Amino acid sequence: MKEVKSPKKPLIYYYGIALLLVLLFNLVVAPFLTRAAVEEVDYGTFMKMTEDKNIGTVEIDDSEIVFTDKENKKIYKTGEMNDPDLTQRLYDSGAKFTHNIEKKLSPVLNFLLTVLLPIVIFIGIGQYMSKKLMANAGGPNAMSFGLGKSNAKVYVPSTDGIRFDDVAGEDEAKESLAEIVDYLHNPKKYSDVGASMPKGVLLVGPPGTGKTMLAKAVAGEANVPFFSMSGSEFVEMFVGMGASKVRDLFRQAKEKAPCIVFIDEIDAIGKKRDGQIGGNDEREQTLNQLLTEMDGFEGNNGVIILAATNRPESLDPALTRPGRFDRRIPVELPDLAGREAILKVHAKKIKTADDVNFHTVARMAAGSSGAELANVINEAALRAVRNGRSVVCEADLEESIEVVIAGYQKKNRIMSDTEKRTVAYHEIGHALVAALQTNSAPVQKITIIPRTSGALGYTMQVEQNDKVLMTQRELENKIATLTGGRAAEEIVFGEITTGASNDIEQATKLARAMITRYGMSEEFDMVAMETVSNQYLGGDTSLSCSADTQKEIDRKTVEIVKKQHEKARRMLCDNRAKLDELAGILYEKETITGDEFMSVLNGKVGE
Repeated sequence: MKEVKSPKKPLIYYYGIALLLVLLFNLVVAPFLTRAAVEEVDYGTFMKMTEDKNIGTVEIDDSEIVFTDKENKKIYKTGEMNDPDLTQRLYDSGAKFTHNIEKKLSPVLNFLLTVLLPIVIFIGIGQYMSKKLMANAGGPNAMSFGLGKSNAKVYVPSTDGIRFDDVAGEDEAKESLAEIVDYLHNPKKYSDVGASMPKGVLLVGPPGTGKTMLAKAVAGEANVPFFSMSGSEFVEMFVGMGASKVRDLFRQAKEKAPCIVFIDEIDAIGKKRDGQIGGNDEREQTLNQLLTEMDGFEGNNGVIILAATNRPESLDPALTRPGRFDRRIPVELPDLAGREAILKVHAKKIKTADDVNFHTVARMAAGSSGAELANVINEAALRAVRNGRSVVCEADLEESIEVVIAGYQKKNRIMSDTEKRTVAYHEIGHALVAALQTNSAPVQKITIIPRTSGALGYTMQVEQNDKVLMTQRELENKIATLTGGRAAEEIVFGEITTGASNDIEQATKLARAMITRYGMSEEFDMVAMETVSNQYLGGDTSLSCSADTQKEIDRKTVEIVKKQHEKARRMLCDNRAKLDELAGILYEKETITGDEFMSVLNGKVGE
């Protein structure tokens, strides 16, 4: 889609034009019009008129003599001469001496030039500027300086616009939106049956999943104008300006129908009204105006309203009810097949090697959104350029995933031998515990190279397929894997370090969720102790139980983590030889792959 931008001139532009016109008038027009008819004569003529006593008023300067006739009807001038008796002769002729002869115009012309003409010029400029400012402000009822104008970005169809083929990994959402496109192409097919399209479609999902791109794809497929505006753009300092912007937006949409209106981050103006004194009156007025405008829309007027949010639970029920936003389309994180498709779509923009396996890369990028996958592709291309290559290989893609997960390598950070050996045992402890458990994800890579995120090393596990459900045994195995690093430090060195801080945090959070959210404890059975809000923005949790129950939850959480910690210690003690061997290899090579790890392990664990 191609954005249409209307040219906007600042206010100083019009003031500059007015100033230029005034200067031109004073410098050119006024002197030309006020130039009096002054006749230049020789000195003899002046002497003769003096002798004839035909001099009215005279002014003598250093270089010239300006005088009038007896009736003061005509003005003459002549050059100054060395004439000592001139003053006496002029006095005898009855002339009047003056220092400055006023060059008067006719009263009518003087009034026109000095009074009427400037008034007409400034009235004309004022009217022109008023019309321009009113047009920018959204109409006569809005405040000036553009405060009431929606400033919506208008896109028109173009040959390189976004289509459904450009959006991968969201097949269910595209299927729901394809009906909207079909309606805009063939409205009669629906009107014959008596069906009408939804007035509004609400796209919900985590950030970066492609909600905005889906809206643009609908406009591109339908080949209709597309109005785009963010919810925060309606929020103004002055009360009533947000409502004015809503009115202006919908007025433009009605004029360009059929079209699509897209409001991104609608939760900025669509939050629930609490009715408390001292609330945001401006936001509530904007919301009320939006509700009114959507009620005024007919289902068959050719205007489709799309909105996107990642906080659907915070929206006002009056906004999300049928009749306003009739359809709610979830845009979730892509699955394995979706991630692979997204990677292939973005990979079309770069040069990739023929042997790149996007399926492997997609497995490594589990839980990534479409925006993150696009960033992975771009990071891989940048890495290829840094290494002096013209094509992107699979190693570039794998490294870019690690950059997104753990940050860039800190090549200038030098660890001591003791720290390096400790980190090696720590990471091998994670990997070995994971490999010894049957229901754990396979190890993909182990490294002890520090990263900019603060990690001194990490162990990457990659599932073969996406897992939607996890059993209690799998969760316990995951906690045991998290405790494996600390367990290895205890066994080998007899002391602990601060390197397991992130492992402790994750293990505690997982054990607590097993009790409070998943019902995996005999004491509390299937009772929910915790509620989750903002599921698309990290999932904030809050306990909903008594203080005694919280104390029991804490005790049970410690019990789960401690049990899995002891299990990890037993596994590593039973396989101390493999632990030492693998840690030595990792210490020397700094990075080993999952295949190298399993080949050393060689299936003889525990012997």
